[in-house]
Order: sequence, then structure tokens, then C-alpha cells
Amino acid sequence: MIDFDGQAAIVTGAGRGLGRLYALELARRGASVVVNDLGSSMDGQGSNPAPARQVVKEIRAGGGVAVASLDSVDSVEGGQAIVQSALDHFGRLDAVVSNAGIFHTAPFDELSPEDWRRMRRVHLDGSFYLSQPAYRHMRAQGGGRFVFIASSAGLFGQPNSAHYAAAKAGIVGLANVIALDGAAHGILANTVLPFGYSRMVTETVGERHQLGEDLPFLKAIEPELVVPMVVFLASTACTFTHQSFSACAGRFSRVFVGLGDGWVGTAPTAEDIEAHLAEVAATEPFIVPGSIFDEVADTCSRLGIPL
Repeated sequence: MIDFDGQAAIVTGAGRGLGRLYALELARRGASVVVNDLGSSMDGQGSNPAPARQVVKEIRAGGGVAVASLDSVDSVEGGQAIVQSALDHFGRLDAVVSNAGIFHTAPFDELSPEDWRRMRRVHLDGSFYLSQPAYRHMRAQGGGRFVFIASSAGLFGQPNSAHYAAAKAGIVGLANVIALDGAAHGILANTVLPFGYSRMVTETVGERHQLGEDLPFLKAIEPELVVPMVVFLASTACTFTHQSFSACAGRFSRVFVGLGDGWVGTAPTAEDIEAHLAEVAATEPFIVPGSIFDEVADTCSRLGIPL
């Protein structure tokens, strides 16, 4: 059985929705949990201490250990305070589930600069502000696990969500580099692209009972079905890093960026690209580079250039 006895975890955005479920399951499996949530609205307005405190109450009622953190991830001081809460209360930090986020939609040509900045601050900047102090402690401690909550919007695209998609794609880039830099120190970092019927979906498309009976997919995406992947990646049972996984309606699958075999030309022109477009655009065969160096190595191999 995967358990977290003797371990401490942080879950941001844990007062409601998917974050709450992650925190409850980690605590049920023995983790001491920092339940972090500013308690803002879905679009990032205001604050409310009640959600985080309620989840802590639930965990303690079940015999678990938890403390509430009401700090916002969108500042250096907030990120440090969240990590310090784990160290002050539990003396260690073994896993971070970086889940805090806001959501708002707008057509691209109507998206305001402030909406763009606010989305980036919470999702991308917030992930950095939290993960850097956590990383420093994990390095000194000898290891740890990061689970970053990204989104299919960032990797595949989602209409009317340029700010959200860009911020979520940035989180994948952040996680990739933490995975590379942390490997020598026992620090693993992976990302999850969750799809569950949570507050974000409710506030976007409405309540299920209001949408009629002709949307079976909404009935299939119970939020609890996302939790197993997040919990596994946060555990010591996970021994790999630098990977992303979709978790949707009980289906779990790896999501990756591949590099096609492509076409190699000598003094190529734009016309050559047009002529060889089928080879340039082909998705098979492909490799999955582990870093930018793998891309360079593959290109050098194609060109016969020794490294």
C-alpha cells in the first residue's frame, strides 16, 4: 500500500475542488498536510479563510494531521510562508502539489493586460514562488516530490483562454527544468493534466443538473477519478521524473512532446520546405527528447556530426 507515514505535504488551492480531494487523500494515507487556500473567487477576487479551515477540520475529524495556510502563492513572501508553515509544524517537507489556480475566459481580442498578468501571477509565478523555497529545502533534506497541476488547455489549446493556456504551458516548462536540475538531489517533478467536474467546470458551463441529461461526459468526469494519479506521483512509489499525465474520467495516459524524424537539407530554401513538407510535418517516426541536448544530439546524428 502506498502510504505517507512520517511525511509532510503541501497542497495549494486545497480549500475546494480537486485540491481539497488531493489533501484529504494524502492525509488519509498518513501525510501531515499544509492545506493552503486564499479562498478567492474563481477569477481571483477577494479572500476567505473558511475553505482551508474546513478542510483541516475534515482531516482532523478523520484522525489526520493538517494545518491551514491562508497565504497567496502569487508573491515571493507568500510562497516562502507556505513552505515555512510545513517546516514549522512538521519539521520537513516531502511532497508539494502545486494546484492553486484561478480561471476566467475571454476572446483573445478582448483579453485585458490585467487579466493576462493576474492569470500568470497565480499559475506560473505562483508555482515558481512556491517551488523554489520548497526545492531548496528538499535539496538539503535529500529529496522530495513535486506534482504540478497543468492543463490540457496549455498543451492542446482551449478557446477563449489564451492567458490560462499560456500560464499552464509555462508550468510544464518549469516542471521540466526542476526535474532536470533536481535529479541529482533526489527531487522528482512531474505534471498532471486533470479533467474533473470541479468548481472551475461548474463556473464555466454550469451545474450538471441544469444542463440536462444529454451530456454523459459530464457525468463521467467525477473529480475523485483524478486523485489516484496525483497521489501516486507525490509518493515515494513514483521513481520517475520529467513526465506529464492526463487524468480524465478514469483514463490515465502519458502526454509528451515528440520530435519527428524530419527532413535534412543542404542549403535549404523555403521552396525546399514546401517540397518536403510531408517529411517535415510527419509525426512518425519520432523520439521523446529528455532535454534540449537530446534534440541537438539527434540532429547531429542525422547530419553525421560527432559530438
